[in-house]
Amino acid sequence: MTTILLCDDHVVVRAGLLALLGSEPDIEVLGEAGSGEEAVALAAKLRPDVVLMDLQLGEGIDGVEATRRITALPRPPHVLVLTTYDTDADITRAIGAGATGYLLKAERPEELFAAIHSAAQGRTTLSAPVASRVMAHMRGTRPTLTDRELDILGQLARGLGNRDIARALFISEATVKTHLGRIYDKLGVDTRAGAVSVAKEQRLLS
Repeated sequence: MTTILLCDDHVVVRAGLLALLGSEPDIEVLGEAGSGEEAVALAAKLRPDVVLMDLQLGEGIDGVEATRRITALPRPPHVLVLTTYDTDADITRAIGAGATGYLLKAERPEELFAAIHSAAQGRTTLSAPVASRVMAHMRGTRPTLTDRELDILGQLARGLGNRDIARALFISEATVKTHLGRIYDKLGVDTRAGAVSVAKEQRLLS
């Protein structure tokens, strides 16, 4: 039996998933969450095998941040993203946050069931379109960053904030922010954690 927690901010979507998953005898839904914060709290309380996580959750933290917090819990469950979004940035951020798999809501029920069981075993499962994007990204050329951008990226990886980076590199905070914007654009991300994650995957950090 694989136990799961649902996280989606749409009540109708959760109801549909509950009905669908209820037809699978080897899957038990322990609870449902309508926000990222609620998902983190329930994951810690219920300790499911898998959390089915949407990415866009309205107000509060999004699915990526919720995934990051859930995978940082003691004895964390595996997180399987179930969403309609398949942009490079979304995929990169979710995987960088610790998601075990990334599935699109257009998948057939049997593929969802199989993905849930695979995620419970810690095996990566990706929808075909997502897998294609990941492979294309891996085959592509590495982003070209300037020496200064690489310096800032290295400081980011050390966990420094903008003010400390500015002091370390003898530049202004405004300059740091400008470079960060360019780094995010080149790496296809919109968070510091996402930038560090992609940089490590692309081996941009020495």
